[in-house]
Amino acid sequence: MQKTKKLFIKTWGCQMNSYDSNRMADILRPLGYRAVDTPDDADMVILNTCHIREKATDKVFSDLGRLRPLKEKKEADGGKMLMAVAGCVAQAEGDFILERAPYVDMVFGPQTYHELPEMVLKANGNERIVNTDFDGDNKFDKLPEEQKNSGVSAFLSIQEGCDKFCTFCVVPYTRGSEYSRNVQEILDEAKRLVDNGALEIIVLGQNVNAFHGAGPDGSTWGLGQLLRAINEIEGVQRIRYTTSHPRDMDDDLIAAHGELDKLMPFLHLPVQSGSDKVLKAMNRKHTRDLYFDVIEKLRKARPDLAFSSDFIVGFPGETEEDFEDTMDLVREVGFASCYSFKFSARPGTPAANMQNLVRDDIASERLKRLQSLLNEQQIAFNQQSVGLTLPVLFDRKGKREGQLVGRSPFSQSVFVDGNARLMNTIADVKISEGYENSLTGDIVTDESVSRIAIT
Repeated sequence: MQKTKKLFIKTWGCQMNSYDSNRMADILRPLGYRAVDTPDDADMVILNTCHIREKATDKVFSDLGRLRPLKEKKEADGGKMLMAVAGCVAQAEGDFILERAPYVDMVFGPQTYHELPEMVLKANGNERIVNTDFDGDNKFDKLPEEQKNSGVSAFLSIQEGCDKFCTFCVVPYTRGSEYSRNVQEILDEAKRLVDNGALEIIVLGQNVNAFHGAGPDGSTWGLGQLLRAINEIEGVQRIRYTTSHPRDMDDDLIAAHGELDKLMPFLHLPVQSGSDKVLKAMNRKHTRDLYFDVIEKLRKARPDLAFSSDFIVGFPGETEEDFEDTMDLVREVGFASCYSFKFSARPGTPAANMQNLVRDDIASERLKRLQSLLNEQQIAFNQQSVGLTLPVLFDRKGKREGQLVGRSPFSQSVFVDGNARLMNTIADVKISEGYENSLTGDIVTDESVSRIAIT
């Protein structure tokens, strides 16, 4: 009988990284590894990294420094702890990581984790591994089937990589060019996720609405057609997708928002700036007017659709007038929630070499103004939910006894006091309070109470 080994994976960044971490655990399970919640006494530690946020590499080395004593203690006691760095920082900084942290055994990029069994074998033989190739193979073809622990809300990766080459972004360099999976493979995986208990499917891609997969009929399917097929799968109750690009929001996908009852009325659609001049410098390949046009079409198709977005403030060359264009766009669209950051140069990207930098104090002040407006909109959106009865998917326990937390159709966190049997189910909640980041409410037990329609 194979000895069980402890596997600890820490995941940073996007939902794609969460998907990748789950698949790494699937790959390592036949080798005897089982996931644990802490790195103490682990036989293998994987840091699955993200290169998007500021000082990403420094954060990885900080964590490695904290983990090093655990590895040394394990080995002093006669054991072995394999230490690995995966993901986008590994892809961008592979050789540097091994040079600066000689106690790291493996460094591998997001295109290579299907080769983990071979890498583990070599590392156990004391060979140090750097694997950051883009070898052209379809890693999805080489992955094992998912284990029966995907959860009530499950990620499903359909597309990877990006061909947009925004000047601030490292994704094309760390994830490679756009690749779309075969439609039948996706639908088969979605059915397995449902069989394993998933009620909600979250469709993932770096540029998810650029999806162009080969369909069972031999034609090329877009995202709208794929979502229609997922909508027909028995047992699927909710569908979401992320992350989208405004330029790839075609008419068929827009129409799907009005047609599909399981497609949730919440869309993350990054715009980054409201200034055409800044958008051009970012190489975003869309204008503010195109963004407004897409929003208008989507709201016509689905009037209750709520939006979130991403913003970068202080991009090189941004003037006060450019920033006010962003504020104007926010006021015009109205967002349910957003992510906003000061510009931070990523090594290896064109923006890292741009001139005419915005002073940090000016960028900070602009970010403060933007976030104040976005917070006002988020609070107002949440408070609009007070008095409504919303279907909530409960997927986790709260911080105190008897508290459950779930997601509304609009992706709001909803806190209730409820019986544990409601975990991993969808139940109606009458919303009583709306806060900046969450809602609270009461479980509806009277069957005569009618739900506010989410249509």
